[in-house]
Amino acid sequence: MTGIELRSNAFNDHSFIARRYAYEGPNVSPPLTWSGVPDDAAELVLLCEDPDAPSGTFAHWVVVGIDPHSDGVEAGHCPPGGTELVNGYGQQGWGGPHPPPGDDAHHYFFRLYALSEPCVLPDAPRPDQVHEEVEKRRIADGTLVGLYQR
Repeated sequence: MTGIELRSNAFNDHSFIARRYAYEGPNVSPPLTWSGVPDDAAELVLLCEDPDAPSGTFAHWVVVGIDPHSDGVEAGHCPPGGTELVNGYGQQGWGGPHPPPGDDAHHYFFRLYALSEPCVLPDAPRPDQVHEEVEKRRIADGTLVGLYQR
């Protein structure tokens, strides 16, 4: 399986995400760029999840149907061709980091998947549902981890 290189000019891998992107701040989705998507990919799926959430892994952003020929998304926008699903806050689109005050820094895993065929997800999928569906069709993926603490 090939790898996708997923990056952001807003934070480096395993570094802190600025308050601008947090739920308590302006709550703007961070900019992302990617490369290394296989030519035969039918679509890309983006998942941002927090496995450190007290109630279990929390979905912050789920986007399906992203154009596999795209190479990124600007801050505050939906990826090209994508459809934003309902996040763990019950809102469509991006919902930024919001860990409990005093917790150690939470890890926010941005995962981009290249799929051999489109996947169908519920309107408000749990992270485990996303993983289950993309695993059936995944031909490449990339991960970028951001940290946030209040």
